Amino acid sequence: MSEHDGRQALDGEGASAASTNEEAETLDVPVAALRPALEAVLMVADQPLDHVTLAGAVGYPPEQVREALAGLAEEYAQQGRGFDLRNVAGGWRFYTREEYAAVVERFVLDGQQARLTQAALETLAVVAYKQPVSRARVSAVRGVNVDGVIRTLVARGLVEEAGQDSETTATLYRTTSYFLERIGVQSLEDLPELAPYLPEMGDLDDMGDLESHTA
Repeated sequence: MSEHDGRQALDGEGASAASTNEEAETLDVPVAALRPALEAVLMVADQPLDHVTLAGAVGYPPEQVREALAGLAEEYAQQGRGFDLRNVAGGWRFYTREEYAAVVERFVLDGQQARLTQAALETLAVVAYKQPVSRARVSAVRGVNVDGVIRTLVARGLVEEAGQDSETTATLYRTTSYFLERIGVQSLEDLPELAPYLPEMGDLDDMGDLESHTA
């Protein structure tokens, strides 16, 4: 075999290997039907995804994914779905169709106006009378974990972050002006006398120290 022939053979093997590697990159996950796979990924995405990222997720070539995305977008528009698939700011994502914005708005507002649970009311009372206060301190008063309830109160605009504890660096929480508006008072000084029935923070510290010594 001449040097030229040998070089051609090596080039051929290199091209074959490159082709194999490229195929492996696009098929490194079990291949599902392309369009349903794209829908599944987009359904859980919390930000727009470009077609290259989506191609890596579903195991198809980027160009084929781009065509499938455009096809899905057109299909949704033709069917009059309540949502669109749009390519915005370089990424694809599901969006509510404009003509159904009023329905979504009413649903969201109804949720914001829903009554608080007993757990949320109790947690809100502790924050109101002991603020600024950490979640751990509120949990100590109520005797249960309040992380989820605090998140709900923050989302409802009734509680907000108020810096960090200088000793523990824990996040502190306080009530908002919206809270005062909702209960119909001008300031926290107008709250009814309930604080005497709640344990003092010093008492909670003593309880914590006692538990640590007896553990």
